[in-house]
Amino acid sequence: MTSKSSENITFTSSISNVPVEDLSYEQARSELMNVVTAMESGTSSLEEIVALWERGEELANRCEAWLDGAHQRLNAARQERLEQSSSES
Repeated sequence: MTSKSSENITFTSSISNVPVEDLSYEQARSELMNVVTAMESGTSSLEEIVALWERGEELANRCEAWLDGAHQRLNAARQERLEQSSSES
């Protein structure tokens, strides 16, 4: 269990306190699923729910950033392939 803080509220949670920007897509997604499970369990206090929600938002944004980056790389690779294909014709 780790101690979390949401502004001036401190509580205990089993969710990681690793900075979101240090997480891979898989790590962020896995932790996000844990956050959702913890929130759905109904056993958390209001303070914990608020902090879990905040962490979940950060994790969801991190996952979206990873997916956006992957999408951009795929588009660039497709564009490069099209340009190579048209220059060979």
